[in-house]
Amino acid sequence: MNNLVIVESPTKARTLERFLGSGYCVVASMGHIRDLPKSEFGVDIEHDFEPEYIIPRDKRKRVNELKKLAKEAKTLWLATDLDREGEAIAWHLEYLMNGNGGKDIKRVVFHEITEHAIKEAFRHPKDINLKLVNAQQARRILDRVVGYKLSPLLWQKVKRGLSAGRVQSVTLRIIVDREREITAFKPEEYWIIEAELSAAGTAFIATLIELNGKKLAIKNEEQAKEHIGNLEKASYTVSKITKREVRRFPYPPFTTSTLQQAGVNRFGYSPKKTMMLSQGLYERGLITYMRTDSVNLAPTAVSAAREYIGQNFGKNYIPPKPRFYKAKSKNVQEAHEAIRPTNVRLQATGIRQESGLNRDHVRLYDLIWKRFLACQMNEAVIDQTTVDVQADNYLLRATGSVIKFEGWLKLYGKVKESEELDDDKEKLLPKLSEGELLKLLQLLPGQHFTEPPPRYTESSLIKKLEELGIGRPSTYAPIIGTIQDRFYVERQERKFVPTPLGFAVTDFLVNNFSDIMDYKFTAGMEDELDEIANGRLEWVPTLKKFYLPFEKKLEETAREAEKIKVAVEYAGKKCPKCGKELILRTSRFGKFLACSGFPDCKHTESLEQPLNISCPDCGGEVVIRRTKRGKTFYGCKNWPGCKFASWTKPARPTGGPKNSPLTKS
Repeated sequence: MNNLVIVESPTKARTLERFLGSGYCVVASMGHIRDLPKSEFGVDIEHDFEPEYIIPRDKRKRVNELKKLAKEAKTLWLATDLDREGEAIAWHLEYLMNGNGGKDIKRVVFHEITEHAIKEAFRHPKDINLKLVNAQQARRILDRVVGYKLSPLLWQKVKRGLSAGRVQSVTLRIIVDREREITAFKPEEYWIIEAELSAAGTAFIATLIELNGKKLAIKNEEQAKEHIGNLEKASYTVSKITKREVRRFPYPPFTTSTLQQAGVNRFGYSPKKTMMLSQGLYERGLITYMRTDSVNLAPTAVSAAREYIGQNFGKNYIPPKPRFYKAKSKNVQEAHEAIRPTNVRLQATGIRQESGLNRDHVRLYDLIWKRFLACQMNEAVIDQTTVDVQADNYLLRATGSVIKFEGWLKLYGKVKESEELDDDKEKLLPKLSEGELLKLLQLLPGQHFTEPPPRYTESSLIKKLEELGIGRPSTYAPIIGTIQDRFYVERQERKFVPTPLGFAVTDFLVNNFSDIMDYKFTAGMEDELDEIANGRLEWVPTLKKFYLPFEKKLEETAREAEKIKVAVEYAGKKCPKCGKELILRTSRFGKFLACSGFPDCKHTESLEQPLNISCPDCGGEVVIRRTKRGKTFYGCKNWPGCKFASWTKPARPTGGPKNSPLTKS
């Protein structure tokens, strides 16, 4: 064997093998092949934080197979991913595969798995980037130090079985802080008065905004009635008509973060699911590398997009100059590309037959394809009209808009990509002229109250983490998963709500480790890791600077901090055995009801909500249940005898077609 190529996954291996031909043997490492041990600390603090790497038990057979193949090969090519994790895997492979020395080992990196990109990478191999390796090691060791040192302290001071993490705990704090904002919020009353007006028999709505040239704030019903009385007697005249052309520009191409947000908002996909789907698309050579914070685009890809737009939409949809985007973050790796299709001419319908791809892969690919093409299309042109209506001393205003030229909206459509942005309201207005008298049809007063800030969803939480510079897009999915798995937060109506345990853990950490729990401090650590990757900082001194005060605080807290109690959640039910209150408890299988008299009374009940609906499989009772991560589903009370489970609420009657089985999301 002349050439052995090692990648991370079998799917990626098969795709590369197709491009490289018979002279190359492509195999998968199946991810990391060396790591810190799970059962012990694995970091020698006294000797410059030297990591004690081991080969995990489940990887030993694979490593032996790789070593055997490497001995037979003349040249070993390490083609792992181009980010820090991929560089670290390549570094570990080089160490293990070259035990005897003298092996010709080459590193190849590519942003997309296409024939051109692969062959170009193999023509220009590189050395392993030790700066990226050191940044990965620093992050891994930093997270190990925080997790291994803080978690036992939580066991001692709060409750057994808990965990803490450098980014995990700060993410939890964001949710807890928001919940406290909501609790402390005091709503204030205000009123909005709208007028339904008519011109030449056509009705439209105008909103009251000013009185005597000053902005009008109506705080209660009494004030509203006074203004309504005046408005009922007023005459209405069109005082001013303003028309302007508004240009709406397309969104930039996807990054990991914006793709995860769009996955939630468009399809209800969890960040984890979006990453799994995009990984599958990347490994089959359909999209560029999906872990990126860059909006950079290859000029060749932009040219291909512009050509496709001209051929399929017309020249008026192509902007005069190609669009190139620049990221706002200072530490973005601009050498990377945004997430885009590798072949702009391959529509979603063309990938349906690809092996291993399902409907969700196709939907996500279609979104990526449209987003990329749309970012190279002309802006939409919208005619916006503002009509001011004078009613004695009052000013009312109506707005309307009409799309004059669709531009990129023709392909991408008008959708919300962010929960904070409202879609354009395209209200049609009748033809009006200044000085025209209008007829009042009716006044429409409405009582409102100011609302607290909303709870975080997966999408808005990712957006917040990115804004604060906490973590990296590739880590968002596992972090969000972990705080749910630990029962620190629950999802209610797709929004995160901290549990009493989440409050207790956050309060303990904030009170005793204010630096680690500080948003700016955590973001600063991310910046320093980026500086290590750029070669501007050394990783060992960076870890020392963090560890020395951290160790001192650990010792102080272990010695002086008092044990705290987690608030009890009462279920509002009595124990059928002893009559005491039932409370909510948590195990690794989820929540359940238990007697508050434990250990004297050991009564427990499953936490189920009956629906008075019959199981379509066995006729038993269907109850509401929750997954480990708080997602609601419907299952039969006769489980495990009956396996019926569904994400959708079953119909009330028995018989008929069965509901769709429960599928993972």
